[in-house]
Amino acid sequence: MKTSQILAAAALTLLAVTGAQAETYEGVNTAVSTKSRDEVNAEAVRTASAPNQNVTRGSRGPETVAVSKDRSIVEAEAVRTAYAPDQNVTSGSRVNSKVISTMPHPMDARVQAQQGSGAVAK
Repeated sequence: MKTSQILAAAALTLLAVTGAQAETYEGVNTAVSTKSRDEVNAEAVRTASAPNQNVTRGSRGPETVAVSKDRSIVEAEAVRTAYAPDQNVTSGSRVNSKVISTMPHPMDARVQAQQGSGAVAK
């Protein structure tokens, strides 16, 4: 029983020592501003009375978009992706599966047929 009392006293002493090392309070930080109170007030009034400040995005008409590619190139890429044979299959679709495309892309087969370099069936 003496040992448990000694351990309890040591734990309380350790707790008291660590609790005594609190941070010191240095007061409230003062605001640093380059504008006077009147300038800030005038800016707040201008901002609050600005027109269309609460209008949702897109309600002022269509937004401009920066075009980086020709429309026909983007369309061709979209069609090629849409006709890809394995477009909806990922390696996580099945347990321990790997995606190995064994099917030719339909657009490639069509181009080969048009060029006459396709395989001839016997």
